[in-house]
Amino acid sequence: MSIDAYSEKASCERLLSVHRWTDSLLSFRTTRPAGYRFTPGQFARLGLEIDGQIVSRAYSITSAEHEDQLEYYAIIVPGGQFTTRLDALRPGDAVWVEKLSYGFMTAERFVDGRQLWMLATGTGLGPYVSILQQPEVWQRFDHLVVVHGVRRREELAYADKFEQLRRQAAEQGWPARLQLLRCVTRDTDLPDAHGWLAGRLTTLLRDGALEQSAGLPLSVEQSRLMACGNPDMVTEVRELLRERGMGPLRRTGGGQFVTEDYW
Repeated sequence: MSIDAYSEKASCERLLSVHRWTDSLLSFRTTRPAGYRFTPGQFARLGLEIDGQIVSRAYSITSAEHEDQLEYYAIIVPGGQFTTRLDALRPGDAVWVEKLSYGFMTAERFVDGRQLWMLATGTGLGPYVSILQQPEVWQRFDHLVVVHGVRRREELAYADKFEQLRRQAAEQGWPARLQLLRCVTRDTDLPDAHGWLAGRLTTLLRDGALEQSAGLPLSVEQSRLMACGNPDMVTEVRELLRERGMGPLRRTGGGQFVTEDYW
């Protein structure tokens, strides 16, 4: 799309900072467009100028909804048109942010249940970082469980942020308990400690290992789940939850889970 055409629906913002988790994983922050609104769990569409045209992609927002900056979590795809350019950006460079936010994977859509399970593979973790910065979520649920599936330990991100949120909740007297379960498929030298699991997220969900590690049985009455990540994982999670008698969240009410492909 031409820059002139894209500028009608997007704002030209500036890259503020980049944090590199690994050679291929990074978080980056941009200025926030005036009047920009989003609900934690939603995603933004970002544009970069490449060869005189704007190329756009969707990225979940990881920052809190009240911050004056926007943060995103991204993977650099070898040879990818957008991410190759993204990887070369430096603070001060232009990043276009579309004026609307998108998506329906938000915690406020659940009207009942006492457990919120947040299942993610890879950078699908992003929306949960934003969701857990909502005080309402800590006050609404008794248990918050983040399950992050990766190939190798170094791909685990935001652990310090989750610990900071856990401390903040304790200081504020918010009732929810946060657990972080890490599922690693290719490393065998995992810590012998609570929350570290070897295997695919979906395998651990199927055989009950996630519930055992969290000390929480999944139930239609109490468990509400989100799944965000690669489409194969999301599809399998849907099937496993349906086998347990759960259904997708609907606008008309009812349902125990909501999903979003993130690839």
